[in-house]
Amino acid sequence: MYEHHNVPLLPVRLFWRRMLRHGGAAFGIIAVSLGVGTVGYHVVGGLTWLDAFENASMILGGMGPVYPITAPSGKVFVSLYALYSGLIVLVIAGIIFTPVFHRLMHHFHLEHRESAK
Repeated sequence: MYEHHNVPLLPVRLFWRRMLRHGGAAFGIIAVSLGVGTVGYHVVGGLTWLDAFENASMILGGMGPVYPITAPSGKVFVSLYALYSGLIVLVIAGIIFTPVFHRLMHHFHLEHRESAK
């Protein structure tokens, strides 16, 4: 997927295309996660669709719940969704920053190789 360290640095236009692909993948994961959370809060937590969407958004964004869930099955769902959301934040950060980190490391590798000549 990424160029080898012997290959020249990717042109800026292609780098931004790669960033858009990674951003699209991150957006897709967020959309699916938000959908699962909304359905879960609605079905298991008994919230209205709008309140379920709000709670799922707040948990996924790291803010915390807005409406408390009192049913035991709802509490299990909320706990699992909160743990999942915390991991997804790290996954999304990795997906978005991987091309930037790769480009930076590739640039330094090329710079190091040219100074060693």
